[in-house]
Amino acid sequence: MVTAADRKLYLGPRLRVLRRELGLNQTRMAEELGVSPSYLNHLERNQRPLTAQMLLRLASTYDIDMRDFVAGANEAAASDLHEIFADGLVRDIGIPRHEIMEVAENYPSVAEAVTRLYRALTDLRRMPDRMEQLGSAPSTMASPLDWLREYLDGRRNHFDELDQMAEALSAELGQGPEALREGMLRRLGDPYGISVRVMPDEVLAGSLRHYDFHRRRLMLSERLPAASRLFGIAYQLALQVMQKPIVAAIQRAAPPDEEAAALAKVAFANYAAAAILMPYGRFLEATEATRCDIDLLAARFGLSYEHIAHRLTTLGRQGARGLPFFLLKIDAAGNVSKRFSGEALPVARFGGGCPRWGVQRAFRLPGETIAALVEAPDETRYVTFARAVPRTAAPGLVTIVLGCEAKHAGALGAADGLSSEAIPIGPACHLCERPDCPERALPPVTRALDLDQYQRPVSPYPFRAT
Repeated sequence: MVTAADRKLYLGPRLRVLRRELGLNQTRMAEELGVSPSYLNHLERNQRPLTAQMLLRLASTYDIDMRDFVAGANEAAASDLHEIFADGLVRDIGIPRHEIMEVAENYPSVAEAVTRLYRALTDLRRMPDRMEQLGSAPSTMASPLDWLREYLDGRRNHFDELDQMAEALSAELGQGPEALREGMLRRLGDPYGISVRVMPDEVLAGSLRHYDFHRRRLMLSERLPAASRLFGIAYQLALQVMQKPIVAAIQRAAPPDEEAAALAKVAFANYAAAAILMPYGRFLEATEATRCDIDLLAARFGLSYEHIAHRLTTLGRQGARGLPFFLLKIDAAGNVSKRFSGEALPVARFGGGCPRWGVQRAFRLPGETIAALVEAPDETRYVTFARAVPRTAAPGLVTIVLGCEAKHAGALGAADGLSSEAIPIGPACHLCERPDCPERALPPVTRALDLDQYQRPVSPYPFRAT
């Protein structure tokens, strides 16, 4: 019998990607792993198997999670490629599923390049009036926001170097929202000489938060609720105390332009602020003890429903992982303004959501959690929770959708009592091949329509099975 210790794997492309992410050449990595450069080259080319012993050496040298490293084909990349190759421009080629899986698994850089190109194409389709400008103006791979989302997804929205420092800082400041607030105010005052004031709305001229660099004064709008004021103080403290690790994180991310770099700085400062207010170890312990009771967690940490939901997506520390949540922030028009993928996300990245999912119902019941058990076309089940919450210091509502695979339902109090009958959903109407859907808004781009002038089926867009 072949034991786990004797198991051999061919993971050359994954090893090559890891080396590039670490910024190492083959000679340097070979030295650090205690092997010859030629042997490492054979491993990367799948000419030699990667043994379990070699995996252990990789894990101890570079602090990687072996489960992630040995995981099967890159499902997220494969899902994106399936969607891209279903586009009308190329779907007639009929690229088979096994070829897509092979590209995602063995050629991750190619998969990423194709995805970037498709994003750029999608942007151009939305802005046809800019086509003529491309000859004289260089174009980035896509928008800075797309770049940031891709980078955060690649890191699973977890940055342990920021978490570690924020956790140590939080322990110095105090425990509980009131103690933390007083501790942060003291730290901003000494040694930074920064004062914090709540200002009338007319003084800030529509801003919610403003730091006056010359007067060393942080001004918070009176419109901000207490949770947002607390977060604003933590954000300013993170910029002051954690400047070096934030800059280092930006450098590691290697943003393609100044706009992307500015977005990254805001994202990392927000991450650090959340980690100060919700230190990793204490927050993870609280989520497990309360079975992810978001309302109770919000009360305990003095923050909002959205703050807590967002933090739940960041618990990826090796050896102390939280549940792999995905998150969507959706406005009343269906636009997704925030998106974190977790392990999987049952909606299309380049299109809209599924009308059968029903997350828009949350807008009719603000403040209530709409729980659901849904099933994707690949038969994977998810538990999801949607709640409409007020915008920060602005009129209107947004819906926060949080979810994870149904296998984790036992750790979620809000999943108790859910029906065992799942709602069948799809990634988006133009990609979904579920037949007889009465709520279908578009035919699938992968199938030909099958219209009959004498019959009106349940679905408004019947299509051929093959």
